[in-house]
Amino acid sequence: MDTGSIAWGLTATALVLFMTPGVAFFYGGLVKAKSVISMMMMSFGALGLISVLWILYGFNMSAVGSPTEFSGNPFSDFGLGQLAMGETGSVDLLGATFGATFAIITVALISGAVADRAKFGSWMIFVGIWATLVYFPVAAWVWGGGWIMELGNTLGLPGVIDYAGGTAVHINAGAAALALALVLGKRIGFQKGISKPHNVPLVLLGASILWFGWFGFNAGAEMFNGLANVGIIVVNTLGATAAAILAWMLVEKFKDGKATSVGAASGAVAGLVAITPACANLEPGWALLLGAVAGAVCALAVELKFKFGFDDSLDVVGIHLVGGIIGTLFLGFFAIGTGLFTGGDLGQLAVQAIAAFAVLLYSFIVAYVLGLAIEKTIGFRIKNEDELAGIDTSVHGEEGYALERV
Repeated sequence: MDTGSIAWGLTATALVLFMTPGVAFFYGGLVKAKSVISMMMMSFGALGLISVLWILYGFNMSAVGSPTEFSGNPFSDFGLGQLAMGETGSVDLLGATFGATFAIITVALISGAVADRAKFGSWMIFVGIWATLVYFPVAAWVWGGGWIMELGNTLGLPGVIDYAGGTAVHINAGAAALALALVLGKRIGFQKGISKPHNVPLVLLGASILWFGWFGFNAGAEMFNGLANVGIIVVNTLGATAAAILAWMLVEKFKDGKATSVGAASGAVAGLVAITPACANLEPGWALLLGAVAGAVCALAVELKFKFGFDDSLDVVGIHLVGGIIGTLFLGFFAIGTGLFTGGDLGQLAVQAIAAFAVLLYSFIVAYVLGLAIEKTIGFRIKNEDELAGIDTSVHGEEGYALERV
């Protein structure tokens, strides 16, 4: 690997790591003032635990020697000592660290579904076990030589396209978020308008950090490709996100009479989610269409929780699960050279759908069983009186805003 690629790899790794504090700010601004510490701590707790687990054994699990293997051997290089001592150890460790940042943010995304009502200790137990049973193996399936990566060869069809994580990150996290929302149940007084974002500037700051970091998220893997596709990736990351902002605001205007800043921020995230799997495989015009579709559909999808009665506090399902599915399936129609309308046939759509819904089902089932087990043993949800009093004080003994009266 040349020095320019190494420099880009280091930069991209830092950008993606910075996205997890961005999630913390984005989610933190959306919750009540007395829940902001709890919300942000769930992201920082995931950052700490997943980093350690990835170095100990997660990276080992994220690659397989055969598509029939569930995951790699977690003890094959426990603590990455052999990797560090190899001839290309420096570059290999950089790649491993880049992979760690994806694992971290995937877990952090789930936390938005259980805002205001989850015990921090129980969350951390869930984080460690879910990452081990779900994220690490799924990363191997999608990028590490596993069955999803080889699905096209197995079926005699085009290969699954998921350049930066539509399945492994967003569908994976969104399905787990839905499972936990069902396990923990509704917040006290759950209804439309139950709580307003306590700090809108914090939401916009978080969304901006996410957009900034997403250029590393989508284009970071180009360090292994000599930056050959970096141009189309960055223009698509810009264009799809911008189109999604406009589409979300238009839907808000027609639906509610006003376009909001929180809607614009949410639209940006929806566009980023949708372009993630498709960033290297769409012409820029189709990326704009993808962003517009994702922004509009996700703006409507976030209302489904009221229709179906599940309390996904910060719309992880409506944005990440729905947006991830849209971006993954969109490739079946418009992927360069293989999409149904861009020179291919239904084969691309078939493999995209199989990959998307397999990850969705696996993540949901494991997360639901794990969440239910935690809830029935040590408890996952805080007491009602603690929820009313404020989760920050009851769980962490802190307040987000210590204002003194003069």
